[in-house]
Amino acid sequence: MRTDVAIVGAGPAGLVLAHLLARAGIGSVVLETHSREHVESRVRAGVLEAGTADLLERTGVGDRMRQQGMIHRGIELSFGGRRHRVDLAGLTGRTITVYGQQEVVRDLIAARLGAGLPLIFDAKSVRLSGLDTSAPLVRFRHDGEEVELTADVVAGCDGHHGVCRQAVPDGVLRTYRRDYPYAWLGVLAQAPPASEELVYTRHERGFALFSMRSPAVTRLYLQVAPDEDVAGWPDERIWAELHRRLRTNDGFDVHEGDVLEKGVTPMRSVVTEPMRYGRLFLAGDAAHIVPPTGAKGMNLAIADVAVLAGALVTWYATGDEAGLAAYSRTCLRRVWRVQHFSWWMTSMLHATDRDDPYEHRLQLAQLDSVTQSLAYATSLAENYVGLPLDCAAAGLP
Repeated sequence: MRTDVAIVGAGPAGLVLAHLLARAGIGSVVLETHSREHVESRVRAGVLEAGTADLLERTGVGDRMRQQGMIHRGIELSFGGRRHRVDLAGLTGRTITVYGQQEVVRDLIAARLGAGLPLIFDAKSVRLSGLDTSAPLVRFRHDGEEVELTADVVAGCDGHHGVCRQAVPDGVLRTYRRDYPYAWLGVLAQAPPASEELVYTRHERGFALFSMRSPAVTRLYLQVAPDEDVAGWPDERIWAELHRRLRTNDGFDVHEGDVLEKGVTPMRSVVTEPMRYGRLFLAGDAAHIVPPTGAKGMNLAIADVAVLAGALVTWYATGDEAGLAAYSRTCLRRVWRVQHFSWWMTSMLHATDRDDPYEHRLQLAQLDSVTQSLAYATSLAENYVGLPLDCAAAGLP
């Protein structure tokens, strides 16, 4: 097989990249180690930044998002038994859209397969070679046969545990990492949302987040220990703890319902530099991970491939490699700003493992500043709705 760009990974990064390249007439083959059913059912992030939603809509894959997604004009910070609203739209002129990552993936898969473009699921034993040459090679097994795919470029969009980053020789990449002393117990429940907007809660017993996926499904999170066993959290205990942490003096409380899914997610920050080796370009979780507090993971992945798509469009059209040469530097500037915002939100809202009344009071002072100072609130709002996305670089008008 031969293609222009070999894309490893059919998550949001890989699928958006393939979509943008197809619009510019650049060929690609997308390889995914899992089945289509597995990829489309993975419940992940659900908040789209303004730029992300705009990109999806302008490239023709946003119809269902606009029909089913929930536009939010603000978020709430809750502490001391009181809720405080941050007016995202009023402070920035932009909004966020609540629309599950798996729904974005479904829309992109349907568009690609509907156009008859190559998307290979169940691609096993993926191996990369020749990354420092002009014709890198991707080998994999599919339907019991060995397949070789030659390309001009390989895009590594296969996540933190994927093969692409591991294919880079030792000593080339440097990884910065922070593991947080807590995790999130996430719950998906068949229950109508109790609030029209997300509620971030700082509580002495630990952080809690109220979110939603639809008018009938609620998404909830509790701060727990990193080694927490989900088996120790029967439904009754989960609802009792959610009530304790999320209930406020004005009567706000969660609605209970059947628990559809629950699991524990570790909290960590990871950045790998550079995001390029030869003709291999890393994007999304293959290059960086942010704690979920700031709702940035999927958005950051799509920002990466918007930059990469723009650089590839220019390269194929003119032969100019400046954009490709600057890819890592351009992306990392945004990555580190998003890392800082996600760390800041995480540090401000989570209770520490040790009983530290000084740190507790510092967190309350920070929350007080954010809810009382226009400057602080504007900074949070600007970062939450998302840094500007360079749609022109991705070949969009």
